[in-house]
Amino acid sequence: MNHDNYDDGYIRGILNTVKTIAVVGVSPKVVRPSYFVFKYLLERGYHMIPVNPGLAGGELLGQKVYATLADIPEPVDMVDIFRNSDAAFGAVQEALALDPKPAVIWMQLGVRNDPAAKLAEDAGMKVVMNRCPKIEYGRLSSEISWLGVNSRTLSSKRAPPGRGIQRMSLQRETTPGGTTEATVRAQSEN
Repeated sequence: MNHDNYDDGYIRGILNTVKTIAVVGVSPKVVRPSYFVFKYLLERGYHMIPVNPGLAGGELLGQKVYATLADIPEPVDMVDIFRNSDAAFGAVQEALALDPKPAVIWMQLGVRNDPAAKLAEDAGMKVVMNRCPKIEYGRLSSEISWLGVNSRTLSSKRAPPGRGIQRMSLQRETTPGGTTEATVRAQSEN
């Protein structure tokens, strides 16, 4: 597979099908990108599992932290690697030892390891490198636009009590003419 470019359908397919994501190298520091990504995906309804040996046994945003992927007591659909490129190979080896194996290996922005990708793909996994699932989710769900902001209508009116931010889905439909239209399903969050 060409890992320099990904088709939107490939990324959308991954983000629509995975439910449980283990984030290897997540940080508890609110200024770190790994924390932003973890929190964002958690708020979008994914079951997030933090993996960080220095925090093992504690909690991050209400989720129990594990030292290694092997310590997670449930199946994982996707492993999001927030480590440097050299460490990605070891993370993929650890993911391959899981039973069942995750369906997806995702390496964050700036993380690219072609031998690790080949190892995962040879085992039947999908691989994404040098991309961020938070950015891809926001882009594909239209939560962010080319300007980097939510493209929905802005209003100065307060939301009714008990209603929070609306979330959009990634579900898309293709029209007979081949164009893609979002089937926007707003979901209220308290």
